[in-house]
Formats: sequence, structure tokens, C-alpha cells
Amino acid sequence: MSDKGAIEAALFAAGSAIDALTLARLVNKPKKQVILLVRELIADYAAREGGIEILDIGERYVMQVKSCYTDVVRPFAPKELSAPMLRTLSMIAYHQPLVQSDLIDQRGNSAYDHIRELKERGLIEAVPHGRTKLLRTTPLFADYFGLVSNDPDAIKQKIVELSRLQSGQSGLNKWLGRRLVGVTPMYESLMGMCGIRDYRVINAYDPTEEELDELADIYKLVISRGYRERVSKYYDGEIIEVGSTTFTDLAEAVKALENISDPEKVKETIGLIEDLEERYVSKALVFSKKVKPATDMVASIVKDLRLGVSAEGFVIAPDYGLSGRGVNVSEGADILVPTHGNLNGSLIERVCSKYDAVLAGLKKLER
Repeated sequence: MSDKGAIEAALFAAGSAIDALTLARLVNKPKKQVILLVRELIADYAAREGGIEILDIGERYVMQVKSCYTDVVRPFAPKELSAPMLRTLSMIAYHQPLVQSDLIDQRGNSAYDHIRELKERGLIEAVPHGRTKLLRTTPLFADYFGLVSNDPDAIKQKIVELSRLQSGQSGLNKWLGRRLVGVTPMYESLMGMCGIRDYRVINAYDPTEEELDELADIYKLVISRGYRERVSKYYDGEIIEVGSTTFTDLAEAVKALENISDPEKVKETIGLIEDLEERYVSKALVFSKKVKPATDMVASIVKDLRLGVSAEGFVIAPDYGLSGRGVNVSEGADILVPTHGNLNGSLIERVCSKYDAVLAGLKKLER
């Protein structure tokens, strides 16, 4: 068994960097002699022009696949870090020391699981900091990614360099877990109502492969109420469920996003919603006849308008016809309320259209 062969085998088996002193103890030779042996190995591998190389990262050595072959072998490599976890790790590496509570605010509660696993793998450490913790990378992080040192400035510079090589200007945002709010198409106008500019419209209910990759950049996702279980199959960040049937729903939706919104815009929007609701309630006061909601959705509108309810009242139903149970809820209704599939415009305009339909129907029936 040769000393050079033993060193080569150790580097292959380790899967991460080994320092010169450890290799010296392995072969029971002076450190200086081992360094010369490793340099010979580095030259041997360079001369082969193969797919493997040995790197010297400051008297620490790592055997790895050459960068030009990484895409080729990626399908065969173990997927040790998921894309969301890698983005969490990248944020810690770039901003270290990073306050844990700040990271959770940006990446969502799923980051707690990321932090726990990254600590177990030895890639980060958490130091007590008041009621929270400070997160930073460990020397093993530098070894894992083939970096010369674990110096925060050097790591930050390397992340910027890699991100530029990967995808230009947008690369850094992907590495750092960009603070993007994801929103399904129906709720795009909610972003304007809250003054949120950094958002992405995305289909989270049945995403394509490209949309799955986009979801990995999202740290909060706004979806329709009742779809959490379906969406959680594709997304592990913070999910915010909102409704949009009534003005009350819209006010609650805006308040649910209050901590990431423009305070002045939120105040303005809540004031507008309250003003509109007051106007519609005033219009509804002139009607004495009672109504009978056909569905829970309609019942919420009736409640918002303060209309009287009776089993013998005018039947108000949504216009979508068959329900999920196969019942035609629209048949025989006195008043039909347009639903999202038949409405255009902003969320506020859609709610107004529903209320207008109810009031117009009552006006016609009471003539």
C-alpha cells in the first residue's frame, strides 16, 4: 500500500475536504512530505483530463467532479439539499451572522425544519442571541461547497460570483431566497390593495415543472381559502388563505398581509372597503322583504348587507349551476349572484358586482 494511494483513497471516501495534518497522521509521515504527495496527486489528476479533480483549498484538499461535468452527473448525484433548504442556507451564508427570527420572517415557518437539518448536517451553527439565535456557517460548509475559507466576506463574494455565472442579474435573488410574495391569478389585485410590489403571479393549484421551480423562490403564498391541503403538496413555505366573497373577506385579506404591506396603502384600502360596505348597507335598508340564501357563499353576502332571512323569502343563489355535489343550486332561484368565473375586474369590483346583483334583484322583485 503506497502513501499516495492511501491519501487518494481517503479523499475519495471522505466526500469533503481533509486537512494536511489529518492526512499526515493517516500515513504516518511529516506534514510537509504529505503536502508534496498531494501536489503530485493534483498534477496526476490534471494530466488525465478526466472528470475528477483534486483541489487545494489552503492545506485542505477535496476530491470532486469537475464543474464542466456537474450538469451531466446531476441526475446520478444524491439530492442531499432540497431547493428550498438550499435557499435557506444561502441566506444564512450571505447575511451571516443572521438573526433566526429575521430568517423565519423572510422564509416562513418551514425554515425551522431547514435550520434543524442544516445544524444536524454540521453546515450551520446557532448561537443564543437574546430570545432568538444568531445563525452562521461552519468550516464544514466551506468544505461542502469547495470554498477556500469560511470567512463571511469570502463566502458572500463567492455566492455573488456563482449567481452571476448561473443566471445573470436574477441569479443572486434565487440564491438568497428572494423576498417574493406568490399570489394566484385571482388575487393579483390584492397586491395593489396592499401596496406590495415584489410579488409573482403563479398557478399554485396545479403547477407545471417550471412553476414548481418558481414556487421555490416564494416565501409567502396567497391562495383561496380551502385549498391549503392541495397546495401544500407542491409548496412548503408560508401559506396565507384568503376569501373574496364579501367586503368583510377583503378587509380580512388585507389585514392578513399587513406585516408585509405598505401601512399607508393598507389604511387607504381599509377605509375604502369600509366606506363601500356602509354605502351598500344603506341601499339595502330600503328593502323590507326577507331572503333565503341557497349557499353559504350567498349567506355571507346577505349577512354583510344586513338583509332579513326567512325560509319563505326570495331565494338567492350563485350562478354556477351544479354544485360540487351535483345539485343545481341555481334552478328556481329568484336572484342569481355572479361568481368569479363570470366576473372581471379587481376584487373590489367583483364584490360590488355581487352586491349590485342582489340589490338589483330585490328592487325588481319588490315592484
